[in-house]
Formats: sequence, structure tokens, C-alpha cells
Amino acid sequence: MINTRRVRRTFLLGAALSLAGLRSGILLADDKPEKSRVILAVGGKTSLQYLPLAIADRLGYFAAEGLDIEMLDLGNAARTQQALLEGAADVACAGFDGLLENYASRQQPQAFCLLARAPQIAFGVSMRSMPAYRRVSDLKGRKIGVAGAGSAAELVAAMVMSGAGLRLQDVHMVETGGIGAALQAVRAGQVDAMVHTEPVMTMLEQKGDVRIISDARSLKGAQDIFGGVMPSTCLFAPAAYLRTHPNTAQAVANAVVHALKWLQTAGPSDLIKALPETYLLGDRGLYLAAFGKLRESISLDGLVPEDGLKTALRALHRRDGNFQPDKIDAERVYTNVFARKAKDKFRA
Repeated sequence: MINTRRVRRTFLLGAALSLAGLRSGILLADDKPEKSRVILAVGGKTSLQYLPLAIADRLGYFAAEGLDIEMLDLGNAARTQQALLEGAADVACAGFDGLLENYASRQQPQAFCLLARAPQIAFGVSMRSMPAYRRVSDLKGRKIGVAGAGSAAELVAAMVMSGAGLRLQDVHMVETGGIGAALQAVRAGQVDAMVHTEPVMTMLEQKGDVRIISDARSLKGAQDIFGGVMPSTCLFAPAAYLRTHPNTAQAVANAVVHALKWLQTAGPSDLIKALPETYLLGDRGLYLAAFGKLRESISLDGLVPEDGLKTALRALHRRDGNFQPDKIDAERVYTNVFARKAKDKFRA
């Protein structure tokens, strides 16, 4: 005889499991990126400020999140933000201060994952042009090389000089661009000082081309210059994109935070194995030395520190008295929602 009570109980259990599986499937589907192909604009992908992106790509972290990332290398930070605003890129990676400088009421990009908690920039005086250099005030009227106008390097230069009573107007700022052009500018005597990212500054320092007078590659150095935690390289996207593609943004943040965690414990051999030779610029030892200079400034978890915005606003106002910090809406500048979820996922 058929036990109808048992059959009914089995049917209900099966239906419940099927419903649970269906719901699970829906949740999994909902978690998938809204678009798998993401165009990510950077200002020089071999620069160490973009190292977490390279690691996320090379170790398959982007792919593991269901993403196909296309790196759009545009040479400098200004072009990356422009590409984002023009719709040529979905996400961009550049300095946090740039978001504030270009703050606008429309199409305001929003940072959603921090790569560096210091500018990772050093200020060096040319030993060719200024062998008798003694103090910052000696730079008055001199040519200072930076990667680009309005860049984080220019802000570092402004802060260092302001401590000696100098303004940007008291020197001649020269845009030198990427690695090769920056090295040539110093070695050919085209500039008297250089303010740049890595590996440029370690290359110049090791060859005795420059003497480092201020260093924002370390947390202490940045603290000395800015008087607080100064968030730097970050991922940002239009706020509308983050609203309409939350799973895509989350996937990007997941991959990068995963890479940030890997970098905390990676040894020299791990780094060499992970990166292609083109990133190492033909000199592994030099590359590793440059990495060592900024390693501690790499973000631990992708979160923008709460006091970071105040530090950045203070610095921008100090550089330009016309800059109005009170006009900036913090909630429109950055969000930690995506990085916090990524941090929890990877226990970063």
C-alpha cells in the first residue's frame, strides 16, 4: 500500500528544494556583472601606481569575477578622466585629488575603490642643473618637471614649495609626460627638478641624476607634506554608471581588492613571476627597488579613509585660494560601499 503521507511529505520537500534552488539561481544571476566587457582608462599602465590593476589582470582576478577588462592606456591622468566623461571608457584610474579639482555639478565621477593611500610621488632636484642646491627656496625661477598639468605631482610640488613660501607661479612647470620623456628631461638639462611617480624617480635616484628632497612615496613622507592621510590613485566611474551597473562595479572592486591583499604578502619572486618583462623595463632589480619605496602606501582594502577627503580639500585650497572646499559634497565624490563588500569577501 502506498503511504500517502510519506509521498506528500517527499513532494513538499522536493518542491521546497526546487524553489530554494530556483531562488539561488536567481541570486547568482543577479550577482553577475551587467556587462562583462569593461573599458578601463589608465594614464600609463606600466607605472607602479597601477600595479594592483596589473596584478588583478595577470593573476586572473578580473576573469574570476566574470570580467573582460580592456586597458585603455592614455598617457596621463587628465586624459583618463576626459575619456570617462566622453563615454570612451567605463571606469578610469587616476588620482583622488583630480576628482576634486574637476568637481562639476554634472557627470561627476565617483571614486569607488582606492589603490594608494599616499601619492607615491617623489620630488628630486637635478644634480646636473643644481649641484649646489641647499633649500627649497633655491627653486625660485627654476623649471620643475611634472607628468602633466593638474596632476598629483603638481599638487605635491605646490605643497612642498608652499612650505618655503613659494607658489607655483614662482617656478616654471614643465609637462614631461611618461617615463622616457621624464628621464630625458632631467638628463638633458631641460628641467632643474622632477616630481614624478615610480619607477621614474628610482631610476633617476639610482643613477645619481637627482637628489630627493621630499618623498610622498611613504606614509610618513606624505603625512609630512600634507599633514594627514592623503588618498591617491583610485578607481572611479560616473555615478549613473555605478547605479545602473552595480554588479559590474562590484566585480571590478572585488578583483582589485583581491590584488591589494595579494600584494601585502607578495615577495620579490612572486612579483617577478606575475608581471610580464615589459613592465619590468629591462631591470628587475630597479623595478623591485621602486616597489619597495612605495609598498607601504598601497591600500590594504580599497577603502577611502574618512579623514582623507579633508586632507585633500585642505591641500587643494592651500595650492589655490580660489578652490572652495565647502562646495564639495563628499557623498558625490566617493563611496566605500563596493570596497567594503570586497573587503568582507576576501577578508582584506
